[in-house]
Parts: sequence; C-alpha cells; structure tokens
Amino acid sequence: MDAQNSAKVNTRKRRKEAPGPNGATEEDGITSKMPRCAVGLRQPAPFSDEIEVDFNKPYVRVTMEEASRGTPYERPVRVYADGIFDLFHSGHARALMQAKNLFPNTYLIVGVCSDELTHNFKGFTVMNESERYDAVQHCRYVDEVVRNAPWTLTPEFLAEHRIDFVAHDDIPYSSAGSDDVYKHIKEAGMFAPTQRTEGISTSDIITRIVRDYDVYARRNLQRGYTAKELNVSFINEKKYHLQERVDKVKKKVKDVEEKSKEFVQKVEEKSIDLIQKWEEKSREFIGNFLEMFGPEGALKHMLKEGKGRMLQAISPKQSPSSSPTRERSPSPSFRWPFSGKTSPSSSPANLSRHKAAAYDIRYSYLEQSKFGPDVLLAQVQLGLTEKDGQAPESQQGGHTEDSVDP
Repeated sequence: MDAQNSAKVNTRKRRKEAPGPNGATEEDGITSKMPRCAVGLRQPAPFSDEIEVDFNKPYVRVTMEEASRGTPYERPVRVYADGIFDLFHSGHARALMQAKNLFPNTYLIVGVCSDELTHNFKGFTVMNESERYDAVQHCRYVDEVVRNAPWTLTPEFLAEHRIDFVAHDDIPYSSAGSDDVYKHIKEAGMFAPTQRTEGISTSDIITRIVRDYDVYARRNLQRGYTAKELNVSFINEKKYHLQERVDKVKKKVKDVEEKSKEFVQKVEEKSIDLIQKWEEKSREFIGNFLEMFGPEGALKHMLKEGKGRMLQAISPKQSPSSSPTRERSPSPSFRWPFSGKTSPSSSPANLSRHKAAAYDIRYSYLEQSKFGPDVLLAQVQLGLTEKDGQAPESQQGGHTEDSVDP
C-alpha cells in the first residue's frame, strides 16, 4: 500500500534555498514548464447541506486496494479532510492537494470546524467561521465543504457523508482528552496519511504579527485606521507617529547619501576623463612646441636660411681667379654744378679709402653677424667714419687746387 502510494503522493516539503516556479521544489514533482490550459474550476465548491443525496442507494465502502487500482468514474473514492483552516495559506492548500491525489479517482470532502468548537478546544482564531468556510470553498482541489464539522469523527458522521478514507498528517493530534483523535480511524484502516509543509503554519504567521506588532500598528495607522480600531493607547499612537516621522527623515538622509555618492562617483569619472584628455592634448602641444622651438626645430632652420640670404645679399661676388687682371681706367672727374671744383670721390685718395672701408665691412659682418642687422648697419657707418679719419672735402666746403672753372 505504502509503496504504491509513495509514487503518487507529493511530499510538498518547502525548501528555502533554490525554489522553483511559484515556490515549487524538485520534490514537488512539478515540471518547470508546462502547456497552458484552463484546468481550474469556474465556481466555488458547494456546501454539503446544499447537495441532494440519494440515501436509497446502498453505500459500500471501497478497500485500499480497490481505491489504489482505480474505481469507475461514477463511483469515486470519497476522501475526507478536516481542519480549522485559519489564515488559509499554502500549507493548507498543499495538504488538500495531497488528499485529492491519493487515488486516481478522488472526490474530496473538507470539513471546517465552527468558531465555538475551535475556541473551546484550540483557541481564538483570527478569521471567523464564515471567512474560513469561504476560503476553503475557493480552493481548487475541494469538491465539497462541510460546515460545523465535528471535532471527533463518529461512525454516524462517516456513514452520513459516505466517507471511504480520512486524510491527515501522520503526527498524533492530541486534543479533547485524547492522545490522538484519529486513533480509531487508523485502527479501522480508513486513515490515509499526508505530509505537512515545513516552514509555514497559522501559528507561524501569528507569531510574525505579534513579534512585529509595532510595525503593523504603524502601517495600519498610516493607512487610515484609528487608534481605537487598533486598540492602541493615546501615548502609543503619538509614539508611532513620531517613529514614522523619524523613519521618513532617515529615509531622506539615506536617499541624499546615495545621491551624493552617485554624484561623487560621476564627478570622479568625469575628472578622470578630463585628465586623460588633458594629458593627450598636452603631449600633442609639447610635441608641436618642440618641433617649432626645439634645438632642431623649424625656427632655427628658418633663422639659418635668413642669415645665409643676408650674407649673400651684403657680400659681393668675387671675380674668377683665372680672369686676367687689368687696370681700370680712372673715371672721369665729376664736376659739381655751378662750381669749378671736381667731385671729391673722383680723387685717387678717396677711391683707396672706399675700398678699404668695403673690406672692413665684410670682415666685421662675418665676425659680428650674430648681433643682428641693426648692429651691423651701425658698425658699417662707424667703420666708414674711422677709416676716412675726416669728413670728405666736399662736406667741408673746400676746393681743390686742380679744380677748373666751368
């Protein structure tokens, strides 16, 4: 029996690490992808007192072997599962799914205990009985809901609802003065075990709310609930409002810090980019500067070319050494107009002095060319004055003895 059912019953134990789609795990036996189809019911499950039952037909309970092999379609295996179902959660839904899949052809009946029974035997509930009935009705695995279900199952109740098996977890459930309220069901061979979902239960949810009571109270006050509705005192109400303001300020400060960090990070990135661009441009600028003004730069070559051209312009060309020398005939004397004197430059002494001055000019230029053209011109003028020793006679206004009146 157990070997046959173990392949069909999903354990439904939740693993907190590496959950699959919709919280499913590998043990759930659910594939990660499946064809999309509309398998859900369109209406909630009916209540048992709203269904017509033909009591004239005899009721014969099926055995576990017959149920495991599969029963005819018109005779499904009737499985009953009961509980409080307060704060209906996924653990409840998984337990009902396991009960629905116990046999190939299963009709699942779910019994929900009333508030009176629950408060007497278990404790106060968060949801009232109407809310709990409605929550179970809308579970897709449920075929029928029994309201005001009994705390202990009697033979009369099992016969009235024609129940074949009772599904519940195998942990002994001690209540109502009994160590296990399902003990007689197990002895009768009508018990079908399911497994609990670890990590979630109604008690766990209530524990979370009680532990974080201040947080939820502040949350509901912020959403418009009054302190009276929440059973919160005047002092606690003011305290919660103050805490809410402090949290808002903290959040703003945190947002400002995050924005400032982002801004600083962007500035650093921009500064790094600017420094890199500046380095690239500076290398290019330094290279161009060295090409222009460096030791072997273009400016030095330009100055050398200019100096050579100036030397060529100032220095006269020498006659070829092979050319025969011949004496030049003295130039005819120049007579000044309205004067009987000849030009001072026509005398032999003046000609010799001019030749010596030209030689000194060439020598001085070669020695002093580094001082520039202005210094050069001044030296030329000074040389002419020093070589002559005195101003030309024409400038002194004198007349030579050889002058002839016109």
